Amino acid sequence: MIPVADENPVPVSVLGLGMMGAALAGAYLKAGHRTIVWNRSEGKADALVAQGAVLADGIAEAVAASDVLVVCVVDYDALYGILEPVRESLAGKVLVNLTSGLPEDARAAARWAAGIGVEYLDGYVMTVPPAVGQPQTLLFYGGSRATFEAYEETLKVLGGNSVFLGEDAGTAALYDLALLGILWAGLTSALHAYALVGTEKIPAAALAPYAEAWITQVVLPSVKGAAQAVDAGEYGTTVSTAALNAAGLAKMVEASKAQGVRPDLMVPIKEFLEKRVADGHGHEALAGMFEVIRNPG
Repeated sequence: MIPVADENPVPVSVLGLGMMGAALAGAYLKAGHRTIVWNRSEGKADALVAQGAVLADGIAEAVAASDVLVVCVVDYDALYGILEPVRESLAGKVLVNLTSGLPEDARAAARWAAGIGVEYLDGYVMTVPPAVGQPQTLLFYGGSRATFEAYEETLKVLGGNSVFLGEDAGTAALYDLALLGILWAGLTSALHAYALVGTEKIPAAALAPYAEAWITQVVLPSVKGAAQAVDAGEYGTTVSTAALNAAGLAKMVEASKAQGVRPDLMVPIKEFLEKRVADGHGHEALAGMFEVIRNPG
């Protein structure tokens, strides 16, 4: 691996120019890196070339042009499809794979990379394309610690909050999925709330400020407290018990049906709590649902 200090800023080849890939390339251009770009289909590089990017004439030229390869494609099959034909020229390169997948996909890619002499990092951009390159933008990485440390400044071009999670390449994917789950469940819950008040012709915008305050003052502290309880395996006694909330969820399901709103999102939560109560833990805190979720049998 060529030391970063030999050339600064480091030239980077960005492979894959979808919305996210183009944003990655744009961030490197803005930071003054010589940026080589390549995409399987033509035309997607035009705007980047107009900004100063170098369009490679084929994948082999893109790989040869830089020691750092940043790949963002649709899936891991596409990753292998692009790189396998040039595998003989990849030895000694740094591969930063920002392709979404499962933890085992990342681990398999790390093994593949090690087998051909490639320094590998598996990463996840935890934002939308327009926010790439911002100081607060979060990226997770797993894989080679030495590579992350050697190229940390180059990686931080994509987001100032770049976090190395360890040498298990699959950990970054796990963090990504965990946070996306919070996003999907949280946003869907908000949409359920908007549907509920909307049945009485109350606009979503009227509820939104209270939702924001509720999340800040009640939900976020509960999330932090639940993490401590889960790690300790102790759910204690509380004024807001599993039994009390099970009754509340039953009313939520009933009210949703009565208002003509699908209760589907709330039904599993009600069932988690009812199981917890049935198991003799009705006096404990809501966080005890964790035991039902991780042990569904």
